[in-house]
This record gives sequence, structure tokens and C-alpha cells, in this order.
Amino acid sequence: MGLLDTILGRSKPVRPDLDRLFGLPAAAITLRAGSGLVPTGSGSVCFAGVEGGAFARIREDVRDLLDADTGRGGTPVEFTVDAYGYTWLLARHPADDTASLVNDLHAVNTLLQEAGFGPHLLCSVVGFHDTAARRVLALVYLYKRGTFYPFAPLPGTGEKRDNALELQVRALLTDDLPMEEDLSRWFPLWGAPGIAAPEGSGGNG
Repeated sequence: MGLLDTILGRSKPVRPDLDRLFGLPAAAITLRAGSGLVPTGSGSVCFAGVEGGAFARIREDVRDLLDADTGRGGTPVEFTVDAYGYTWLLARHPADDTASLVNDLHAVNTLLQEAGFGPHLLCSVVGFHDTAARRVLALVYLYKRGTFYPFAPLPGTGEKRDNALELQVRALLTDDLPMEEDLSRWFPLWGAPGIAAPEGSGGNG
């Protein structure tokens, strides 16, 4: 089963509630206190099946929306296409400004939804790390499910994940975010933009 099938599932989808993304800043505080994981400042939105002129229009609209602050020190958004043909939009902010990052991700999802591309939206990702303990984590929002799940790849091990950390994070964030109960939907997003800690990152300060 591919990424699209796994994320969309076969059951009737929950009505998307993008405002649930605004729970991430509070979740970041809980994560820091409970696990030592801190935001990387990076996050991404994944969508599928948009090509040609429609895709070009989306790129232009998103850049107009999010790149408006690049003249004031912001970082331009980046588009990449993975091996499965899914498009990722990567946004970056200072690591201590999770609220602005979430605002960008919410804005992108809203723009796509209002432009009629809601069925193409798959997930949004926000990255966390603990460089001292060499741990990496992503909180993944499933657009079609309205839920979050933790994905913790083990650095330097190939495609292996830290299941114990993922379960710990689920328990920590139960009061902050609607967590996905079906573990089969905790899909591994190997190499997804916005997960790995930025190069040159220091400690947890």
C-alpha cells in the first residue's frame, strides 16, 4: 500500500479541521518539558496529484502568500517532489517561533482547500529534535483524519524508527492534540522535508 492509500485510508474521512494545527505551539511546550525535544523551526505540507498549469498556479500563489516577508529576513519556501510523486512545501522559521511556522502551514492548507485542492492534501509535518540524545521527531497531521501522530526515525540506522519514543510522545500529548488511535496509520515518512534537524543545529537551548 502506498503513502496515498495509507494516509487517505478506506473509511469515510473526518471533516478536515485545520484549526487543530494551532494546538502545535502548546504541544511543543509539553514536548520540551516532558521529553527534551525542541522544535527545529521547519515544517512542511504534502499534497498529491496536482500537475501542469494548476500546479504552477499553486506554486505562485503559495510563494506570494509566504514569501512576502523574505525582505524582512524570512526564508523563501521550497517545493520538492519525492520518489512517489508527492509534492512537499517546506517552510522555515526561527526554532523558537513555532506559532509563525504553524500559521504558515495553516495558510498553505487553507489556500489549497479554498482553491478546490482539498482532496489532494495529505499531511502537514512539524519537526523536533534533541541533539544531545540524537533524537528526531515529527508530529504529523493527517488532513483526512483530523488527527496527529508521532514519527521518530532513528538517525544513522537507515529506515528504522524509535517506537518507544513515539508511544511516549503520544502519551505526553493526549491533552494537547487529537492523537491518531489507529497505529497502522502512523505511516513512516522517510526523508520527508521538515523532519530532520537543520545542519549546524546546536543543543536544546
